[in-house]
Amino acid sequence: MQGVFVDANESLADIFEKLQKPGDPEVRIHRDPDITPEQYPEILGDAEIAIVDHTALPTPIAKKCGALKHVVFLGTGARSYMNPEELAETGIHVHLIKGYGDTAVAECAIALMWEGARGLAKMDRGIRAGNWLRDDAVQLTGKTLGLIGYGGIAAEVARIARGSGMRVTAWNRTPKKKVTGVEFLELDDLLAESDVISLHLLLNDETRGFVSRGCIEAMKPGVIFVNTARGAIVDEEAMIEALETGHIRHAGLDVFNIEPLPKDHPLTSLPNVTLSAHSAFRTPEASVNLMSAAWDHCRRIAKGG
Repeated sequence: MQGVFVDANESLADIFEKLQKPGDPEVRIHRDPDITPEQYPEILGDAEIAIVDHTALPTPIAKKCGALKHVVFLGTGARSYMNPEELAETGIHVHLIKGYGDTAVAECAIALMWEGARGLAKMDRGIRAGNWLRDDAVQLTGKTLGLIGYGGIAAEVARIARGSGMRVTAWNRTPKKKVTGVEFLELDDLLAESDVISLHLLLNDETRGFVSRGCIEAMKPGVIFVNTARGAIVDEEAMIEALETGHIRHAGLDVFNIEPLPKDHPLTSLPNVTLSAHSAFRTPEASVNLMSAAWDHCRRIAKGG
């Protein structure tokens, strides 16, 4: 059985190559992260496995890849790039990789939270421009953090936030067992009580637009909002309006509806937003975990698992 890592950047390619073991299935590395969906058939050839980092795989294109039977998607957000159900109907199974970057993403969420509280980036930009800007910050010790969605990343955020002296609350779409140090609330209560809200839902048909205009209006005035999940989970227009009025004090965003974010996008002109280039998961540790898991999937597939 053969595979192709279709859109590997140099760092992931090098890690993937180093982790190969004797007896592993043959996986060719295509060292070009900027491929287009139309290139899939040519790049894959007769390969049964496609390892995909970030390149969209429309179902009509997948149907042109005659030998393709498995897609190993490097993460959990495959729905942003392909339709797993449609692919399954064509006989192509999509494999996800969970948990590889929980700590990395959580640390980014915490960093965005602290930036929203302190305004360091805004002061840095001001000083570089010759301005001495100082605003009152928010002291987070004793404040309430609300986690919308509670999986591995949110659990790591909770761990770090508790160490910072914060009260940690959470809401999850399905009931969770009791977690030490985390209060599970009804969503309305979490929105009303949280000084900081951090979003940790997977994107699917049920969560698209979940953080609606009504949800944003129900948030505590002056809230700090952090999104390291997916941009499409949030009503972007309503969020921007809330930032303009100050209802949301600050937004720390690692994900957007359109990526890369256009330079003339309204978010780029707001002073109370910190923008990160969908890079929360990008640490060497997380990359090794990711590539190890990708190899594990390839090995199981080759063995018929």
